[in-house]
Amino acid sequence: MSQTEVSRMKPSLVPLATLIGRELRNEKVEKPFVKYGQAALAKKGEDYFLIKPDCQRIPGNQSTPFSVFAIFDGHNGISAAIFVKENLLGNVLSAIPLGISREEWLQALPRALVAGFVKTDIEFQQKGETSGTTVTFVVIDGWTITVASVGDSRCILDTQGGVVSLLTVDHRLEENAEERERVTASGGEVGRLNIFGGNEVGPLRCWPGGLCLSRSIGDTDVGEFIVPIPHVKQVKLSNAGGRLIIASDGIWDALSSDMAAKSCRGLPAELGAKLVVKEALRTRGLKDDTTCLVVDIIPCDRPVLPLTPRKKQNMLSSIFGKKSQNSMSKSTNKLSAIGVVEELFEEGSAMLAERLGKDFPLNTNSGLFRCAVCQVDQPLADGLSVNSGPFFSPASKAWEGSSLCANCRKKKDAMEGKRPSQPTVTSW
Repeated sequence: MSQTEVSRMKPSLVPLATLIGRELRNEKVEKPFVKYGQAALAKKGEDYFLIKPDCQRIPGNQSTPFSVFAIFDGHNGISAAIFVKENLLGNVLSAIPLGISREEWLQALPRALVAGFVKTDIEFQQKGETSGTTVTFVVIDGWTITVASVGDSRCILDTQGGVVSLLTVDHRLEENAEERERVTASGGEVGRLNIFGGNEVGPLRCWPGGLCLSRSIGDTDVGEFIVPIPHVKQVKLSNAGGRLIIASDGIWDALSSDMAAKSCRGLPAELGAKLVVKEALRTRGLKDDTTCLVVDIIPCDRPVLPLTPRKKQNMLSSIFGKKSQNSMSKSTNKLSAIGVVEELFEEGSAMLAERLGKDFPLNTNSGLFRCAVCQVDQPLADGLSVNSGPFFSPASKAWEGSSLCANCRKKKDAMEGKRPSQPTVTSW
């Protein structure tokens, strides 16, 4: 056999970049493993959590997996935390259109989270119970992480190089000046608890109600300026992976984000969650319910995230940079300084019209529209655009923005301080 014939039989060499490109186009790149651990200590018994690693974007199709992890820190009772745990995921998924691609599904998820949070709040408040709950709700699809949160539970991301970043925003009135301004502009009052003699004690609270938080689900006994509209952040990890620590304030009142991450680096997720809780207990004692979820997103060929030395960096300075609560970065595709995380979306506005967008699902044949929040079909004459004025008439003016049914429109107006609210004054 001649040398020429031998050469012809050898496969031609293909550059590595071309092979990787082919794998990406053919979606043959393996998705990461998701491994998790949970630990908790109860003081009042009002913390709840949700772990669902086997969800499917298309029901019955095992090739469309995603995972959900959530913390619900209840107050004034457990009813709200239990209700939200049982109903929030279904309400979020009902707000995502059917028959769309994975990329479209991920793009629709931030808006669906807003609709799902508000719908769940409306449904719970109809029960007439007064408890409330924080929510930190995490959706993991491949290397993409989407986090929605109200209240002061927190989710942090620990990535290669030991860089720790916040994926949530605390809605404590004491620390969040923007939320204090929003509450007062909507008709609430912010101040500390007055005791005999005129002395003020404790953290800043909003009145009526005396709640320390500016956002939650439930809390029917406080002003409706306490809103269920979540801060939402969506990021994409590199194939180096990362670790999420999702926890109630029983952890964060005792540990900084950096301390929590450092306490469990290089350990399996299950052991890591236990050590975070142990460290919080050692630092502060058991003064509140203390619940922690540790979730690892790791390449398929690694049993655990490796322990890496931490780079010198401000412990709470996000690798994305601190953003305003009202920042609009819906498609910025920014890369982090160290190239391990791509930011896809971030929005924290408490204005529902800004969060639901302007597309309007209308069935022109039937004359029905679907409410952007409760997802119920309504006659066109009964609907109101979220951007329309109080005297808006479908016959006299073109539709603007996503549409809400009358009930959800009332909720929107109340959250923006456009309708007087007279809840029973209680203290928490």
